[in-house]
Amino acid sequence: MSNAPVRVYIARLVGLPMFDPPGDQVGKVRDLVVAVRSEVHQPRVLGMVAEVFGRRRIFVPMTRVTSIDSGQVHTTGLLNMRRFEQRPGETLVIGQMLDREVRVAGSQTTGTVYDVAMEQARNRDWVISRVAIQEPGRGLRRRGQTHVVEWRDVEGLTRRDESQGATHLIAALNEMRPADAANMLHGLPAERRSAVVAALHDERLADVLEELPEEDQVEILELLDSERAADVLEEMSPDDAADLIADLSPETAATLLALMEPEEAEDVRRLMSYVENTAGAMMTPEPVILGPDATIADALAHVRNPELTPSLAALVYVTRQPLETPTGRFLGVAHIQRLLREPPSTLVAGALDDTMETLRPDATIDEVAAHLATYNLVAAPVVDENGHLVGAVTVDDLLDHMLPEGWRDRARSGTDQPQEARR
Repeated sequence: MSNAPVRVYIARLVGLPMFDPPGDQVGKVRDLVVAVRSEVHQPRVLGMVAEVFGRRRIFVPMTRVTSIDSGQVHTTGLLNMRRFEQRPGETLVIGQMLDREVRVAGSQTTGTVYDVAMEQARNRDWVISRVAIQEPGRGLRRRGQTHVVEWRDVEGLTRRDESQGATHLIAALNEMRPADAANMLHGLPAERRSAVVAALHDERLADVLEELPEEDQVEILELLDSERAADVLEEMSPDDAADLIADLSPETAATLLALMEPEEAEDVRRLMSYVENTAGAMMTPEPVILGPDATIADALAHVRNPELTPSLAALVYVTRQPLETPTGRFLGVAHIQRLLREPPSTLVAGALDDTMETLRPDATIDEVAAHLATYNLVAAPVVDENGHLVGAVTVDDLLDHMLPEGWRDRARSGTDQPQEARR
């Protein structure tokens, strides 16, 4: 490997772009695979788990990695695109080795693994050379001391720990986008997935759940007690929560809806009352809604909310009181481009587009798609027969329902080509 660094800390590789020889990005690094045979054999790095476009996870042997430098990983370009499947005797560094409880030989020092370093041996193989350990916090110390020690001085690196925590794995996941974190969670062994789910904050778990296939969502929700499951559902967007609850047994669905906050549960029940694959069933009941007396500055402050998707931030919906769906009479929309051109102190009513065609809740998925395409929209208002705004359909809502069931799994699964042998 040319221009290889002397030592590379593996946790810092996660998320780095991977390039082929012409300089085109082919994916991102998600984990490393090592063979840990015993305490006396230096663990050998077999390869990287890369996420390629389509959210498929593939195995990239270290023999295909030509350099790791300047925050990038370069490969030969000859990559097998079959999905990665972990084999017996293999360990995922990020997924399984982080947070493992270990002891430093010849001392009383114990702690958890928060990073490991790899180096190239004389035979050009990459091997684990150092282990970064954090001691438990004591007294008023919120974080324990850290040590970086030789791999041979670490006891417990090869031993499976049934009580293994997830602190450092959670830290890695929290730095990823929800879709990337969902992909990593999907690929974790069952026991590690359970530990991560238990440790994630409700809001973050909700974000990740929204990006997972339906069967994964149901499986993870079943790991939670009913109270926490209801709390997580409250943190999800109502349309995603409604889709997930619809996949549960009627008894479980009723229990969770009863445990949710009444207002949150009402939104979900309303969405579930619409026929599947209609505008009402796929809409978001919480777009940006303002009264006509709001100013342009008010509108811009609302659409700056970082939790809004770009499609939800593209339009402000103007209605009479009440401003919660179903609202008072729908008056029109204000486009973000128009808002940016107007003086901040003027009223949003002055930037109103009252000519936009609206969708009815019973509009079919084909009608919704045709509507967005015809008017070049990324979102559109859904208005009932009484002229009340009941929600907004966004282009991402539409795609979620137009793509075939299980599309996330198919994107991950890839082809059935033989997977390159790992030595």
